[in-house]
Amino acid sequence: MEEQSTINGEQLTINKMTSLYLVFDFGGSKLTAALTTDELLAKQRWLGHHREFSPLAATAVTDLKTIIRLGRKLLAETGVARATAVGVSFGGPVDYQTGTVRLSHHVPGWENMPLAETLAAEFGCPVIVDNDANAAALGEHRLGSGQGFDSLLYVTVSTGVGGGWILNGRPWRGHETMAGEIGHTVVDPAGPLCLCGKRGCVERLASGPYWAADYEAEQGRVRGLSGKRVAELAAQGDERARRILQRGARALGVGLGNAANLVNPRLFVLGGGVAKSGKLWWRTVRQSAREMALPEVHFEIVPAALADDAPLWGAAVLARMKAEG
Repeated sequence: MEEQSTINGEQLTINKMTSLYLVFDFGGSKLTAALTTDELLAKQRWLGHHREFSPLAATAVTDLKTIIRLGRKLLAETGVARATAVGVSFGGPVDYQTGTVRLSHHVPGWENMPLAETLAAEFGCPVIVDNDANAAALGEHRLGSGQGFDSLLYVTVSTGVGGGWILNGRPWRGHETMAGEIGHTVVDPAGPLCLCGKRGCVERLASGPYWAADYEAEQGRVRGLSGKRVAELAAQGDERARRILQRGARALGVGLGNAANLVNPRLFVLGGGVAKSGKLWWRTVRQSAREMALPEVHFEIVPAALADDAPLWGAAVLARMKAEG
């Protein structure tokens, strides 16, 4: 049986031979589900796409229920019983070999959650799970700004700060799959306390929620700000916001410069909401990274071509790899 679907004006034939990849992104504040095929993956297009924000009191249980509901909705809209494979990008440390979530720094209840096993039981197909930054690095390498580069570090700067490596053209996850945690690189040992328990981490200084918290703390009253709003205030000339933005950009630049000295990648790709903070932020990040790196160490720092969907496209690439064995 074949079904004709129209995607952005194109006719797409779906039959029993079509490989369908159901992909999920568990972010710190939003949950995304999408569906694609081999044909659409090559064109960077979705067959279906749904995104919801997590509730303020989100837990592993609420987020998992939302993702499963969104996944079932996508399959129902397409009229197929099940996907060929599921790919998952998760915003926190993951055991890639087993598909087990170690924990989430932002949502409680994820400790040692067998996510791949749980989703395989729900959707009846193979599941592969990776850290969101690792997935995004793969997505940018195969489909985005990293095409043609054999080594890169992708860094997402949003609710948190995470990194994913591509070395010699392949993902590098490190021992126990914990490589890339640039967000918890300490750049100021005397700095403010990070949620990981250390002081002066890149994430503590450079991520959006901490920008908002620091601005509100300095101002002396709570206003429900976001990191995006702090960046807007900085662009409007607010000196407090400008100082917080530049401090965060410098911290990230120091982290990148140290990574450049240590591993010497050709490219840094920056994504996430904070990477949309404007020219001052980008200029400060690049300048700080150059100052920290040795003069003989050369690299580029560029924005993610796949924007907020970089982890999701990486999950799609992972799902295809899982389907191909």
